[in-house]
Amino acid sequence: MTYTIDIPGLEELPQAAHKFLELMDDYTVFAFKGEMGAGKTTFINALARELGVDTDPTGSPSFSLINEYRSDTTAELIYHFDLYRLENLEEAFDIGVEDYLESGALCLIEWPDIIDDILPDDTVRVNLAVLPDMTRRITVETPE
Repeated sequence: MTYTIDIPGLEELPQAAHKFLELMDDYTVFAFKGEMGAGKTTFINALARELGVDTDPTGSPSFSLINEYRSDTTAELIYHFDLYRLENLEEAFDIGVEDYLESGALCLIEWPDIIDDILPDDTVRVNLAVLPDMTRRITVETPE
């Protein structure tokens, strides 16, 4: 199934994150694609807040590649990946990405192309695009 969520401005971000959470079902791996500056990290920050991450440590994990958060309300473990700097799949294996993907924890992955071949079949594909009026459009494709 394919769903679309439009975000006209930052003030609508919490509502968009809430809508997204309603679509998450039991899926645990989400691959976020979009141009640089499309809002992937900003949206993942909003998702983390909606999931109960009360502290705001959810910056881009560009330096560390993977950040770990825990929901203050449900104790759910959340991994936030930024794979932009990876050069090849071998580097992903070196950081143990397959262990994270198989952990059952929520995995939110920015720049997932480098690991596309090892993503689980039930990965939810998420694309963020900036429309001409600066609205962000999120397209969510859940596995059939």
